[in-house]
Parts: sequence; C-alpha cells; structure tokens
Amino acid sequence: MEATALSVGKSALDGALSYAKSAIAQEVALQLGVQRDQAFIRDELEMMLAFLMAAHEERDEHKVVKTWVKQVRDVSYDVEDCLQDLAVRLGKPSRWCFIRTLVDRHKVATRMKELRAKVEDVSQRNIRYRLIKGTTGPKPATGAGPSNIISGATMFGIEEARRQKDKAKVDLCQLINEGNEDLRVIAVWGTSGLLGQTVVIKGEYDNLKRSKKFELYAWIRIVHPFSPLEFLQCIMSQFYRTSFEEAGKVQDETNIGTQILMKMGAMKQDDLVDSFSKHVNKKSYLIVLNDLSTIEEWEAIKEYFPNKKKGSRIIVSTKHGEVASLCAGHESVVSELKQSSIDQSIFASYNKVFKEAIDLNEHPALIEEARTILKKCSGLPLAIVTIGGFLAKQPKTPMEWRKLNEHISAELEMNPELGIIKTILMKSYDGLPYHLKSCFLYLSVFPEDYSISRRRLVHRWNAEGYSREVRGKSMGEVADSYFIELIDRSMTLPVNEQIGSRKGISSCKLHDLMREISISKAIEENLVFRMEEGSSFNTQGTVRHLAISSNWEGDQSEFENTVDLSRIRSLTVFGEWKPFYISDKMRLLRVLDLESTSGLVDHHLKSIGKLVHLKYLSLRRCRGIFHLPDSLGNLKQLQTLDITDTLIIKLPQAIIKLRKLQYIRAGPYYGILRAYSYNEIVEVVPKLMRNKLCVWTLTLLAFCLSSCSLEIGRSAVGIDDDKFINRRDVCTYWCCVVFPFIERLADPRGVVVPKGLRKLKDLHTLGTVNIARGKAILQDIRRLTRLHKLAVTGINKKNCQEFCSTLEHLGRLESLSVDSWEEAGLRGCLDGLRSPPKKLQSLKLRGTLGKLPDWVAGLQNLVKLKLSRTRLTEVDGTIQVLGKLPNLAILRLRYKCFEAEEPCCFTSRPEALFPSLTVLELLGGSGISSLEFQEGAAPKLELLCSEYSDVSFSGLSSLRSLKEVMIDDYSPEWLEDVRGQLIENPNKPVLKRGMW
Repeated sequence: MEATALSVGKSALDGALSYAKSAIAQEVALQLGVQRDQAFIRDELEMMLAFLMAAHEERDEHKVVKTWVKQVRDVSYDVEDCLQDLAVRLGKPSRWCFIRTLVDRHKVATRMKELRAKVEDVSQRNIRYRLIKGTTGPKPATGAGPSNIISGATMFGIEEARRQKDKAKVDLCQLINEGNEDLRVIAVWGTSGLLGQTVVIKGEYDNLKRSKKFELYAWIRIVHPFSPLEFLQCIMSQFYRTSFEEAGKVQDETNIGTQILMKMGAMKQDDLVDSFSKHVNKKSYLIVLNDLSTIEEWEAIKEYFPNKKKGSRIIVSTKHGEVASLCAGHESVVSELKQSSIDQSIFASYNKVFKEAIDLNEHPALIEEARTILKKCSGLPLAIVTIGGFLAKQPKTPMEWRKLNEHISAELEMNPELGIIKTILMKSYDGLPYHLKSCFLYLSVFPEDYSISRRRLVHRWNAEGYSREVRGKSMGEVADSYFIELIDRSMTLPVNEQIGSRKGISSCKLHDLMREISISKAIEENLVFRMEEGSSFNTQGTVRHLAISSNWEGDQSEFENTVDLSRIRSLTVFGEWKPFYISDKMRLLRVLDLESTSGLVDHHLKSIGKLVHLKYLSLRRCRGIFHLPDSLGNLKQLQTLDITDTLIIKLPQAIIKLRKLQYIRAGPYYGILRAYSYNEIVEVVPKLMRNKLCVWTLTLLAFCLSSCSLEIGRSAVGIDDDKFINRRDVCTYWCCVVFPFIERLADPRGVVVPKGLRKLKDLHTLGTVNIARGKAILQDIRRLTRLHKLAVTGINKKNCQEFCSTLEHLGRLESLSVDSWEEAGLRGCLDGLRSPPKKLQSLKLRGTLGKLPDWVAGLQNLVKLKLSRTRLTEVDGTIQVLGKLPNLAILRLRYKCFEAEEPCCFTSRPEALFPSLTVLELLGGSGISSLEFQEGAAPKLELLCSEYSDVSFSGLSSLRSLKEVMIDDYSPEWLEDVRGQLIENPNKPVLKRGMW
C-alpha cells in the first residue's frame, strides 16, 4: 500500500520536476515576472523527490509517511498542471497581447504564490514530523510546546506501529522446531532475489547442524533442467558425509571426501535409490532445496520424501511467491521472517492442514460457476488451489459460489482464508520499480478481459508522461520496453501473438485477480475512476483518469457531479457515446481515447479545439466520423492522431499547425456507399448511364433525397448506430466523402493530406496517405527526415519517379507500405528506386508488379516482407532473391502473389536457403501449388501457415526448427500426407487447425 503511494508520488514528482526544470517553464516565468517563485518550486520539488527515494529505500510503511506522500503527489500534480497550462495559454495568439500579458501577470503571480505556499507547507510537514530519516532541519526545542507534543506523539505512534508489525513476524528457527512429528515443508521467498533469503536460511541451517537436532542434513541447489539422478547423487553424498562424521571413522576432511567418492563410485543406480530410501525412511533429516523455480520441479522432488513421522523438515528457497505457497500446501500460511536486513522482506509459507477436493460431477449445478471462478484465476495455480480449498468448506450451492464471483475483490480484501492470494500477488506488485507501478495501475482503465493493444498503450503512456528519453532511446522505445517488462514479470498476459509481426506480441491482458489489485490500488491513490454499473461514486478526492464503461447509464448531472472534471487527464469511453462526455471543464485533458465508441458522429467533436492540452486523440473504428473540424489546429500539444477505420478521407488544412505531431494513423479501408472504388459504383449503374454526367446526376439526386429525409440520409451513410446523426452530419458526409470520391479526388484506402506537411518535423509515422493528387505531397514527405514508418496509396506512372526520389531522402525509414488498386498497379512504378533506405526492416507491396524490383535484393536489413496481388511471373527468380536475404524472418504471400501459366512450385534450395526465415504464410489464391524444402534449407523455420490444402507440402521432415503447421481447411488425403512428414521430423512439430 505504502509502496504504491511512494511510486505514484514519485511518478507525479518526476513529471512536475521535469516540467519545472524545462526551458518552457523558465521562459514562462521570465515573461511573467515570477522566475524566483519558479526556481524555488523547482528546487523544493527536487528535494521532495530525493526524500521519496529515501523513503522508498527505507521501505517506510506507516500511515503518517503514506499521508505525507499523497500530499506531495497532489502538490506535484498541481504544480505540473499550473506550469503547463500557463505555457500553453501563453503561446496562444491574441490581438490584445499587452492587455492579456498584464492580466496574465497578475493571475500567474497569484497562482505561483499559492503553489509556493503549498510546496513550503508540505516540505515543512516532513521536517515537523521527521517522516524520513536523514531529513535536515532545526532541532526541536526542549520545552513542552504544542509542536513538541504533536511531534512526540507522532514519533511514538510510528514506533508503536513498527513494534506491532514486528510481532507479526515469525522466526525461521521457530517454524522448524514447532509442530508434531509430521514432515513439514517451509517455503521461503523474498523481494530482492535469492541472496538475502539464502543468508537467513544458511544461518539457521548451520545452527541446527551444530546442535545435531536432525540425523541427516543436505543443502541442494536445484539444477535446471531438473535431473533426478544428479539430485539423488548430490543428496546422498551429503548424507554419507553426515554419517561418516557421526561415526568418527576419519578425522581429516580430505579423507572424508575420499571416502564419499569411493562409496558413490562403487554404487550402481539401483543401489543408490535403495540406499536413499533407507536413509529417508529411518532417520530424521533437514533438507534445503535452493533455487526451486517451478511447481513441476517440486512435484518431481516431493515424491522422494514420504511422511514417516520422524519430525523431518524441508526448506524450499525460491524467487517466486506462488511456487512457495504451492510447495507448502493447500492451506498454507504466509508470514514475514524476522531478519536484520531492511533492504528486503523475506516471507515463509508453511502448511497447516489439507482438505479433500471437490468432485463437481456430484454437483452439476456448480459447473458453470466453477468455470467462471477458474477464468478469474487466469491459470494461476496458487489461486486455483486456495480458492478451491475455501469453496470446499462452503455450501455446495450455485448461489454461494456466485457470491464469490460477484464479490471477489471484497473477499480478497476481507477474507483471511483467501488473503494469501492477495499477499502473493501483492509481492509481485511491490517488487515492481516505481515507473512500472504507475504503468501497471494505468491498466485498470480497461475493462475485464479486454485485449489491450501494444500500440495504443505505448502511445498513451507517452502522452501521460510515464516514459522519458533515456540515453539515446526515444520515449516510444522506453514505453515499449515497459510493455515487455510487465509481461516478463508476469504482471500481464501476452495475447494475440500476430503471425507475421516483427514484435510478436501485439497486445496484452490483465489476469482477473491482478486486475482487482490494479483497480483497488488505482482507486486508493485516486488515480483511476471507472464509471460503471454498481460502482461507488464517492471518489474521495481528485481523480486523474476517467474510464466510462459500456454498462454505465447515468445522466449528465451524475457525470459532472461524480468527479472533478477540471483535473481529469485522460478520458476513455467504452461502448456508446453520450454528447455530454466532452466538457468545457476538461481543460487539462491529455488523452481522449474513443476507440470503437459507437454513436459518435461529426457534430460531437465541434468543441474538441478547446482541449488545448490534448496529446493523444484516437477515433479508431468510429465510423460515424467523416470530417475533422478546423479547430483541431488549436491542439498544439497533440502527438498522436489515430483515425484508422473511420470515413475520414481528407485531413483539414489546420493539421499543419500541430508541430509536435509524431503519429498520424489513417486509412479507412471502409466502403463509401458500400463500395471500395469508383468502378464498383459505376458497375451497378446501367451501361447507358456509366458516363460522368449521368453518374453525377444520380449522385446529386441521392444527395437531395438524403437532405430532405433524415431516414434516407442515415441509410446512405450506412453505419450501424446512426441515431445521433443529424442533417448537418448527412450533408458533411456527402460533401466531404461522397463528392470527392465520385470526382476521384479521394480514395477510401487512404487520406488526402494538405500542403505544408513538411512543417511537421517530428513525424515518426505517416499513413495511409493518398499521393495520387500531384507531386506536392511527395515533396513535403521528402522533408520529413525523422520518418520511420510510411504507408501510401495512389502511386501511378505520373508520380512514381517523384515517389522513388522521395524514398531516397528518407534515411531513417524502417517500414514501407505501398498500395495500388488500379488496373495497372505498381508495374514499373518502383523500378526507378536506385538507393532504397538502408534501415528498411518491413516492406509491404500490394498491386500488380509482374517482376520483383531489383533493389529488393539489396535490402540486407529486411525482416518482414508481405506481397499481395503482385502477380509475379518469375517464381524461381523471386525465390532465389528472397532466399538470399540474410535477415528475412517473416514472409507473407497473399492473394495472387504469383501468376504463371504453369503451376508454381515454391522450392527452398541450399543455394537460396532462407537462413533467418522463422514464419512462412501462404494465403489461398497465392498462386503457389506446391511447397518444397530441400535438405539444409530454411534451418530456422518455426511456423508454417497455409489457408487451404490446395498447396502440397514436401520436405517437412528436414525442417529441424519447425514447431507448428497451421491450416484453416484441409482434405483427409492432405492431412495424412502432412502428418506422415511431421512424424519423421525429429523436432515433433504439431499440426493445428485455424489461423484466425
């Protein structure tokens, strides 16, 4: 709990301090005459951050420190909000500049004085109550004044809290000695790895060995992978040492070692097992198993130690709290061990009593509830075992089990029998560094079982200020490393590991139980509030992140009275949109995430220009959005704009004002008038009316009908939820979408961008952009020298040379997607590229090529290649080129990739062996009829995917790294042939059905 407060407080201070130190803050202070206050606040925040670091290192855990940290956090938020708000508003142009400056000077001076007073008060509070060791300040007077009484009472309370906490700790020696003659397992784990707990265990082990409490002793370090024979040999060598020392056969240590070697060397494996059984069955023993890492290892080991009621003890040392509790038993107790180190906490799990399992076959009505419970456990063995033991004692009725499902959070908090789950999971949370704690708590924004996109999360963390540039790594790269680290620490679950993705893991999920912890901690810190059915609307403070669930049905009054909207930094809407969700009060909003929100239409965004702090705006899959307002140009802080899968086909001119914009993700790929191209619309019209005049006449007639009848207009728009669409939205749809489409000025697969895009110097990602309208856009793109990802459509014979010349100027480009749906396609359009970007790692080509461009052979860093509708005729030549690319790991061959007169055979030979290929994907209609792998080819291929069984496979037995073959549909003959090849493969790959 306190660790959370410290971490969130440190995160808030980091943001406030970095802004207080920034050149912008100094410039604001200088212009408005408050530089002395700004410098004071900056220095005080720096000291507070140092104090929090000291508190974190001391692991101070009492409520007084926690309260102070929360106050520091709130002041930090206020400072950051104030300084940033002043900087943003100071930069807004005004005709009344002099008057505004005078007014601002007065307001800012007043506000800065208030902030300075707050910072001073919080800082003095630390000195007054001596919250953190090493705090410097005036020594208290010896008199009995009020401040001394308060200070003394506070310090007494702190010391008393520490004494009460120490009483709850247990002694390892006590755990070993207490209890009856049954075999007892004590599992130990700590918050800082094995070293600290090893010291504690070794001390007690040596003491007990000297006191000769047990007859046999052994200290075993578990080798990975676990080897039963090595385990028995190691343990018996130590048993023999104890026996020789007891018998006093030899005195010299060297002679003891010699005796052990002779004894072990003369022993066969069967004799070793017999001797081990005699020792553990007839004598008491103390055995330490150091560095146990999995429950599977424990399951293999525990079979060797039957309970012979000799009072024996096994101590398991592990890095994992969950493994420790499972080793100890179904109803294990968790206690903190007494030890001298303050740098870590060490815990022990020890068994009490075992209960019989529940046979659900005898209670069929419980099966559905049991499935729900298992889903909440998310495969966590500890949770399954503990909750199972708890339910064994409850009435076997669906109602009782449903209560646990519905109130799992309260049960984890209040029920001591289930408390072990929260204790273990909290240790995983407490072990996170402070920057990851904030990132983890932020995940509570998302609903249960929600698949959280990696792209979405990384951009949001950047906008919230959770990542910083570190030693040459960009904010995005740092945030991306946080995403992976949370998965590596098992705090989140990887899902949707995309076939053909360079990064592999494209999204994540929270364990249901970990989500409960995330939600409770986020609420406790007033960090995240979720508006949902049945939620409590007593927020007890300022909330920073607001999430509206799909099941919330409140009104505007309830929405505005529940939280202080003026302090909200992020708004995330799931489900249906309501017009009052965007409020003028949200002046500090940084993140507006409306991805997949239904019912959102154009006129709902009319006031978006007032959100001047906005850094992240996502309208992805909001198909009622056709046009962005010109007020978008007011969002000078915007970094990410995601309008993918909307009906926006043209960006407003105002977008060139957004100089901090880094990511523009667009490209609807959604039909206009239920068509994807102009030709599809014309084909519906009778042949006599397929001329331009007739098509325009019909279009204008449909426009008039749509304008007169709102019902017809809504039908023409063609979105699922159209109840909020008004006549203005209908007119916008026709004027901004349909008319440009009919005039062939726009393409539904890309957006038209305005002239002047070159001014967006920070652009990292741009796509999908329609470049068909002249060369001006290409001349703008070539100036975007920081561009890493580019996706374009609309390439043709008129602009292909300019496009190739543009690519030669983009030296940092890592990903390129080129799309053409025209009949001529890409044929000859890419041949003029003489010097392709050297850092190019991903290439996607869609459209008729006929022949693979020569420059592809020189892409030494290419990792991923996707070809679709390319209609390549030179099959062998193409495979020869691709097979020699040294780093090509992912190859996706889609619809009409090859088009030859004879059946195409994809043959991987030793001279073109695809040295780095790990994934090969073939979709139906790719033009390939057979796939052959010769000996030594594709040595790293792990995954082979095919949509249908119309592609025959041969040589699968020679693929030494193959793990999986996936297919959507297959015939019995094809299945028998492929299975036969896989059986001969020594790697024993599996055959799976279903790619999507």
